[in-house]
Amino acid sequence: MIRQTVLPFKLEMTNDLITSHAGLALLGEFAVGLGLNKALDRYLPGPGSGAVYLASEHVFPIVLMLNGGGRSLEDNREIREDVGLREILPLRRMPSTDATGDWLRRNGNNGGLEGLAKVNRRMLKRALKKEGEKAYTLDIDATGIESEKESAKMTYKGYTGYMPMVGHLAEKGLVVGDEFREGNDSPGSRNLEFLKYCRRQMPKGKKIKAFRADSAAYQAKVINYCQDNGIKYAIGGDLDQAVKKVIAAMKDEEWRPYRNGFIGDTVHCMNETKEAFRLVVIRRPFQGHLFSDEESTERYTIIATNRGESAEELIKWYNHRGVVYPGIAVKKVYRLAK
Repeated sequence: MIRQTVLPFKLEMTNDLITSHAGLALLGEFAVGLGLNKALDRYLPGPGSGAVYLASEHVFPIVLMLNGGGRSLEDNREIREDVGLREILPLRRMPSTDATGDWLRRNGNNGGLEGLAKVNRRMLKRALKKEGEKAYTLDIDATGIESEKESAKMTYKGYTGYMPMVGHLAEKGLVVGDEFREGNDSPGSRNLEFLKYCRRQMPKGKKIKAFRADSAAYQAKVINYCQDNGIKYAIGGDLDQAVKKVIAAMKDEEWRPYRNGFIGDTVHCMNETKEAFRLVVIRRPFQGHLFSDEESTERYTIIATNRGESAEELIKWYNHRGVVYPGIAVKKVYRLAK
């Protein structure tokens, strides 16, 4: 014991191991309890010989690192150098960052992504097993990831990187599926295929009852699919010429005050949609810039939907799209390998 008579606390010396990542210890214990490491070793490509590391020994530290705020493989050194954390969790053997990088690149296109999809489905099944709910809301969105790697492509946001698509269950914040995409991939590409993939990822007895997405999913084939499969949807709309004509035809009595503008309902259809659908429109005043060529004095927010609640309630529900809660998104690690 060190004598201390001035400040209102006492100091002690100890030989016990300590960690500065106590929160990660809880997360790691939770992941081990879920059987994450066993699933990783079962579904990911195995080691070529007994002298190399298991899949879980590469992925588990990355999961901890990403949840601890790390951004690159080099940040894995924080986990490697934390003797206390490694003593608590199954981290006795840890590969170097170079070895993990080589493993990710080698397996990224060699069954690794398919294996991680199986791992994610297994985790999802266990998480939802005892849930009373049977139907969930699927939110999908492209997530921009900046990167200075030579292979990274320019995104529509003006930086180089990647634009993976992520789908999660809004009620639980659980990732149900994702798809790696290059930075220059169109946000509107393969949205129907991704929706179908997320439905296939759902465990037996669970289903997608509702779907929310931004205007990248404003496509006739997506709307038709939702209608045909009984899925209630709310999708951001495009202000194209056809929609402008529909809005212009709305009568004054169809608008009502809403926050700092007006809100109204109308009906619309695309050339290839099987049925007409509802458009919820928000109209707000807009003051253009002095040197802008834009002549419009109003801005519009448009939601295409087949839901029946009031426009105000629909907008409130739609605005919860993309609210993601903490969870174990194992497949996210492959962005480091690209």
